[in-house]
Amino acid sequence: MAITDWPVQERPREKLLAQGAMALSDAELLAIFLRTGVKGKSAVDLARELLQEFGGLRPLLTASQQRFCEPMGLGDAKYAQLQAVLEMARRHLAEQLQRGDALTSPELTRQYLAARIRDRDYEVFVVLFLDNQNRVIKYEEVFRGTIDGAAVYPREVLKQALACSAAAVILAHNHPSGVAEPSRADRHITERLQQALGLVDIRVLDHLVIGDGECVSFAERGWI
Repeated sequence: MAITDWPVQERPREKLLAQGAMALSDAELLAIFLRTGVKGKSAVDLARELLQEFGGLRPLLTASQQRFCEPMGLGDAKYAQLQAVLEMARRHLAEQLQRGDALTSPELTRQYLAARIRDRDYEVFVVLFLDNQNRVIKYEEVFRGTIDGAAVYPREVLKQALACSAAAVILAHNHPSGVAEPSRADRHITERLQQALGLVDIRVLDHLVIGDGECVSFAERGWI
């Protein structure tokens, strides 16, 4: 049965408009993105099959272009649309963060940083440079590494902090393994950065280690 033959209140688009996006299942949300199904399958049927094939919404959203375009009904145009949607979501979080105090929005800060680096298959070290009101000046990926780690040089972080007149920073990096527990090396580089930035009165407010579905805060553990 085509979606247009369903009761109005059960159609994904109409349901979203009436009840809000939170009321929809993953399959219903994906069906709205897909817009149409394929021969013999509604958009919702196709969405359910895709979610089963990929193992959930997140693996689908983070799939490579080649992997995404393999299933029936998907192609380069849909992949481009999806990447545009994901980037708009990241920029929406960034704008929210830039308008407020990063310290009074810890969950938003985590969401934003996780959206940027959680799904990388290599380690990336990023810095949020903040002004003296703890508002975000800029986000910068300062180092990239392999799946085993990234070489972080305090001198370069200090250079960028001075260039944008930062008063404080929030550090973050991902663990491609998915395990967010900080390593001894993570604690060591944090101490080195605190020492280097402290020489010019730039505070390190936190260091977030982002894994798969979890985030460890150095500040919450009393390490900063």
